[in-house]
Amino acid sequence: MDEHGGGCACGAVRYRVIGQPVKTAVCHCRYCQLRTGSAFGLSAYFDAGKVERLSGALKDYSFITESGRRFTTQFCPDCGTSVFWLLEMSPDLIGVAGGTFDPPTFWFPVTREIFTRSAAPFVHTDIPAKSETTASYAPVGADPLARRGG
Repeated sequence: MDEHGGGCACGAVRYRVIGQPVKTAVCHCRYCQLRTGSAFGLSAYFDAGKVERLSGALKDYSFITESGRRFTTQFCPDCGTSVFWLLEMSPDLIGVAGGTFDPPTFWFPVTREIFTRSAAPFVHTDIPAKSETTASYAPVGADPLARRGG
């Protein structure tokens, strides 16, 4: 089985994953924009049993999305790198920030681009599978202004 390692910017948090991601995406949702401080997030989701934190402490930040589900970001309390996230709607998966893998960082295929409705106008990809939102998007309320998507 393939094994890949990664970690945060300061090196305190280290992890490894086994095998290929279950799903991958470039995500332009407002949550990923805020989580990364950038125009999009690169998400690689693994079965929870295939992700192992080897060292370092993580701090959690949780909130409820406009779909009424919990979103928990796990980041290094020292350097602030967003490493993992957990989605209530997918309790058996762990999202791993694609940029935190050791070089070659982008070793997995990215199969879809989601929340293109919130994509920055300067971002262009050649990923053929694109979606304005995602199949699981089901808003039940409005997000606060800072988290509201396009």
